[in-house]
Amino acid sequence: MKFKQLLRILFIAASIGSLYFVPWILVKAWILPLPNTVQEQLDEAITHGFDGMIVYIDQVGKKPEFYAAGWHDRKNKIPAKPRALFKIASITKLYVAVATTKLIKAKRLSLDKTLAEYFPELANRIENADEITLRMMLQHRSGIPNYVEHPNYWINLPTNDEETLAYGLDLPAVFEPDKDYGYSNTNYLLISNLIDKTVGYSHKQFIKKEILTPLNLNNTYGSIHDIDIADLMSGYYVGIEEDLKTEEIGLMIATAEDVGIFIRALNDGSVFNDGEQDIYTSIYEYEHTGLLPGYQSIAKYHEDIDTVIIQFNNTANFSGYEWSLAEISYGRILKIVKRRSS
Repeated sequence: MKFKQLLRILFIAASIGSLYFVPWILVKAWILPLPNTVQEQLDEAITHGFDGMIVYIDQVGKKPEFYAAGWHDRKNKIPAKPRALFKIASITKLYVAVATTKLIKAKRLSLDKTLAEYFPELANRIENADEITLRMMLQHRSGIPNYVEHPNYWINLPTNDEETLAYGLDLPAVFEPDKDYGYSNTNYLLISNLIDKTVGYSHKQFIKKEILTPLNLNNTYGSIHDIDIADLMSGYYVGIEEDLKTEEIGLMIATAEDVGIFIRALNDGSVFNDGEQDIYTSIYEYEHTGLLPGYQSIAKYHEDIDTVIIQFNNTANFSGYEWSLAEISYGRILKIVKRRSS
C-alpha cells in the first residue's frame, strides 16, 4: 500500500481512536522529575516514542547550545545530528509575513486592498473576496476555508500549489470577514502567490534575497531539490515504516540554528528596515509552530530570559498525542533553562 493511502487510513483511525484512548503517556511525561540537563530531557523524551529530536538554545551572553537524541535516519541507524536540516512546516509563515511586510513598506502591496483586486480570477470562487483584505489574510481573519480540512484532501493529496489551492476554493466562508479568527493555510498560500505576482519571481527567491542572505542564513532552503537529501533528518508517521523525507511539501527547510537566528532577528527587529517592524507587529506574530507528516517544530523567543529555544521532533501522529508530548518536552526544557539562569 502506498504512503498516501496509508496516511489517509491512519489519519481517520487516529481521529476516531483519540476519542476513546486515555493518554496516560502524557501524564507520565508531565509528572516525571525534571532532569538536571537539557540533554537528559531529550534522552527522556525519546523514550516516549520519538524517533529523533533536535534542540537549539540561544541565550543572551552565552554560546549557542546544540542538542540531539535518537535517530537522524532510523533505517540506517544514523544518530540524530544537531545541525541537520529539517522541514519546518508552518514556521514558514513567519518568513512569508516578513517578506509581505517589506513589500507593504515599499508600497508595492497594500494591507487594505482586497482579495478580489489582487486575484480577480478568484473573485467568484472565494466567498466575500471583495471584502477580504490582505490584512485579514495575514491575520487569519479572512474566513477562507483551510484547504487541509477539505474532505478529499487526505484522499487525494495535492502535488502542486494549483491542486492545493483548489481544495480551498468554491466553499462557503467559515465566518464573515474580520468577524472571527480561523487559522487557514489557504491564506498564506494565497499570500505566497501574491508575492510571486508582485515581484515577478518566486517568493522563495524574494525571501532569500531580503531575509536569508542579509542574516547569513546559509542553511535555509525552499525545497528538497535544493539540498543534499542525506542532510535532511528523516521524518516518520506513527504506523508507517516509510521515511517521509523525500515527500515534497512546498515549505521551507532549515537547521534549528538558522531558525533560531531568524527568530532572534525577528524579535530584536534586526530583520527589518526602518518602518517595517511597526507594520509587522500590526499583522502577525513573533513565534510559531509547525506540523507535517513526520515533522513537528516549535520556535519561540522567551523575553524574560532573553532566550530563543527551537525544538524539532521527527515523529508525528495526527491523533495529537505526539504533538502534546512535544509541547510537554519543550516546556520542561524551558524550565531547565530558567532554573539554571536563576
